[in-house]
Amino acid sequence: MSYLSGSHMTGGYGGADILHDCTIGVEKGEIAVIVGPNGAGKSTAMKAVFGMLKLRSGAVTLDGRDITALTPQDRVKAGMGFVPQTSNVFVNLTVEENLEMGAYIRDDDFSDTMEQVYDLFPILREKRLQPAGELSGGQRQQVAVGRALMTKPKVLMLDEPTAGVSPIVMDELFDKILEIAATGLAILMVEQNARQALNIADRGYVLVQGQNRYTDTGEALLANPEVRRTFLGG
Repeated sequence: MSYLSGSHMTGGYGGADILHDCTIGVEKGEIAVIVGPNGAGKSTAMKAVFGMLKLRSGAVTLDGRDITALTPQDRVKAGMGFVPQTSNVFVNLTVEENLEMGAYIRDDDFSDTMEQVYDLFPILREKRLQPAGELSGGQRQQVAVGRALMTKPKVLMLDEPTAGVSPIVMDELFDKILEIAATGLAILMVEQNARQALNIADRGYVLVQGQNRYTDTGEALLANPEVRRTFLGG
């Protein structure tokens, strides 16, 4: 069983199931990527693991502990950080205030963690007193990731972190994700840029209609001719 695991998850919204016996997971220090066509259930799988979707069947475990019944807030306290795809910064607050909001569950001195975030994203140190709403899309994503890191999570979950950013910014963000994983964090992310994401992934999950179609290392999925033809444009 993985450090973070969503096993045999079935569920959806209202009466309709979107996930059908879906299993995803990630180990410490690993990057696991969920890819697939639009409407495949990628973000739904992520939300199910984070507790934003009630499962009809299946279980979510973190470090061997069953957390299926925990609220998203309690999952954050258990060590999960989640960065949604949209509306993921407080636009009227400064960069530094956004980061401070990330430390809301902590009652210790978090200044060291903030320094680590500034070391990881130097542009945020430079712009720390600017409202987040004035930043570029890529810089906002850095704020959102930095705020999640302020909780000192054991798992970082990213829902399409490169959505709407330029290829150069996407490469920079992926480099930072590799740096974060190298510190021992488990990283689980949904990504539309499948080829680039699988290139940095230790493992990948290709979902189709809420089901696992392929599960393998990122390298093996990139080398799989069927995956390349069907999902990566040849």
